[in-house]
Formats: sequence, C-alpha cells, structure tokens
Amino acid sequence: MALYRLQQGLRALTAYTRPVDLDTARAYLAPSLLDLFLRMRRSEQQHSLNVLHALRAAGHTHPDLMTAALLHDVGKSRAPYHLWDRALVVLAGVFAPRRAGAWGAAESPTGWRRPFVVAAQHPAWSAAMAGAAGASAAAVQLIARHQEKLDRPPRDDIEQLLCALIAADGRH
Repeated sequence: MALYRLQQGLRALTAYTRPVDLDTARAYLAPSLLDLFLRMRRSEQQHSLNVLHALRAAGHTHPDLMTAALLHDVGKSRAPYHLWDRALVVLAGVFAPRRAGAWGAAESPTGWRRPFVVAAQHPAWSAAMAGAAGASAAAVQLIARHQEKLDRPPRDDIEQLLCALIAADGRH
C-alpha cells in the first residue's frame, strides 16, 4: 500500500509534464459530462483515464462503467484537495482511522477537516454532479459506491461492474 501511494504521489507531481488524452474522454462522455471531466485537476483527469485504460485492458466495455471510471473523482473539484491533503488523509487513516473517519463526516469541507471531508464525501458529490449532468442511473450508482469495500461476492451486474471499478481505481 505504501508503494502504491508513493507511486500515486509521484504521478500527481509529474501530471503537468504529461498531456491529457481528451480525445478518449470525448469518446465516452456526452458534452455535459465532459464539462465535468474538464473541471478536475490534471492529475485527477490522468488518474481517471488510467482507470479507464485499465478497465479496457481487462476487457470491459460497458458504457456506464467507462463513464464511472472517468467521473468517479469529479466531486473532488468542489473543494481544494492537494497532494499534501491526500498524504495527510492517508497517514491519518493509518494511524488514527476512527478519528479520520469522524473528521470526514463534517458537514462542509472547510477548515482543517477539509481534506478529510473531501476524501470521505467525494463519491456522493461525484455521483450527484454526474447525475445532474445527465449520467445514467447505473453510472451514478457506480460512482457513488466506488470506495465501498465489498466483503462478499457481487450480487448483481452493477456489483460486478463495481468490483472492476474498485480494482482498477485501487491500481491507479
């Protein structure tokens, strides 16, 4: 996990040296959804495209899954969420997970709790934003649940897609 987070941080630091493949995003997103994608930080755009590419490499083609891959983190655009914020959230999650969870439950992303609120609540924010912009109900559900920990086999098609999204997101 530590190596993954280090690699993720290095990718975020070097995001501005790599172009974002907007043509791929355009191929999967309607204009209103592409507008959401363009609100994200460059590093989040690249992360989302990496998740999409991983899903495609694994043979996935479901349009709702592709939409979810590209927009699962768009809620982070509602409040600043920097690399150092992510590092703080990860460290707190390791050393004080209950407190980090409680800090993330605050009502608004302000003050010193802001990074914890963004980390905890961005799936719901992302889903609401995608739904308002016209994403399908299935894509919205995948986005809303992308940080879930399923401790049982998938019960339906949506949960099978969700498992694929969670796995790809965890690798990138």
